[in-house]
Amino acid sequence: MRGAGGAEPFARGAAAARGHPRTRRGAGLRGLGPRRRPAGGRAPDAVVEFRVDGEPRYLDVPALADGRTGRIVPQQVLVGRLVATFLDGGGDLRFDVDDVSLHGLDGDRPTVAYRDSGGTVRELACDYVAGCDGHHGVSRAAVPERALTTYSYDHGIGWFTVLADVPPARHPLLAVSSHGFAAQFPRGPQASRFYLECAPDDALSAWDDDRIWEQLRLRLGESALPTGAITEKSVVEMRSFVVDPMRYGRLFLVGDAAHIITPMGGKGMNLAIADANVLARALRAALRDGDDSALAAYSETCLERVWNHQEFSRWMTEMLHESGDDTLAGPFRRRLARARLDRLFTSTPAARAFADLMTGG
Repeated sequence: MRGAGGAEPFARGAAAARGHPRTRRGAGLRGLGPRRRPAGGRAPDAVVEFRVDGEPRYLDVPALADGRTGRIVPQQVLVGRLVATFLDGGGDLRFDVDDVSLHGLDGDRPTVAYRDSGGTVRELACDYVAGCDGHHGVSRAAVPERALTTYSYDHGIGWFTVLADVPPARHPLLAVSSHGFAAQFPRGPQASRFYLECAPDDALSAWDDDRIWEQLRLRLGESALPTGAITEKSVVEMRSFVVDPMRYGRLFLVGDAAHIITPMGGKGMNLAIADANVLARALRAALRDGDDSALAAYSETCLERVWNHQEFSRWMTEMLHESGDDTLAGPFRRRLARARLDRLFTSTPAARAFADLMTGG
């Protein structure tokens, strides 16, 4: 969009972006990820630990994906660096605005209207509008309901997540047991993000600090897990949502405005950046070269990736949740899910397929 823009971090800060190499290259994000690598050049998040009934199993992702790897980057950090890079390049961001509305989207000259911090109503005339304002923003709501097909799915579980001042595990950790799913991811050298499977309607008040640490030790199989100050708590909805098409007239829906994906697999921010990359290239071709073929293909191009990652996230969610807790889907599906999980460590082709999907941009 010329003249205006916006962004909303995926999952409202509850998950991290996994910065895949293809995503970083395509969107020009070199230098926006972690600033330092450990001695030897190998990042600790290159290996993923699956702790199954207390027993560790490891997947060396780069070794399985022909050297490709993902990096876990806290999304707040990535968004901050993206904004700083945009401003350094002469971009124009306008904050503290209200009453944003879109008009004439199906015409040749759409407009964005808003009220600035001083109370003055302003209007921007645009060639195109990029709707990057998240699931609850005004962009998708401005599209007539008949123009979109909506697909949604409720996974029937929730994730209770906490940010705590606890040193991270050696590797990103995903734990499976009969006590329920749990995970631990690094958020710097002295902080960790923890996830605990919970009911989707769980209240924050149901999780006091004693229960959190008790359940984490039990589910992670780590009785000596240290405690630390808990600085953030939230319940993440495990739901999926996709609209088709991701375009209406001269409005192009990007990221959470067009699709929501569960945090499992770390694909949310990657999909948003991939959408933006496709749109940026298409806009450049249209505005500089007069070729709008890529704009015409924008929705189809993005949705192919979106559905592929939605399938992967759902597959991984079922495998890790159902392989430990048969109250979710019954003992038969629990054995099926455990067979899928075991296959990752007994079949090289299965492990390579998993690593390829994990590192896919």
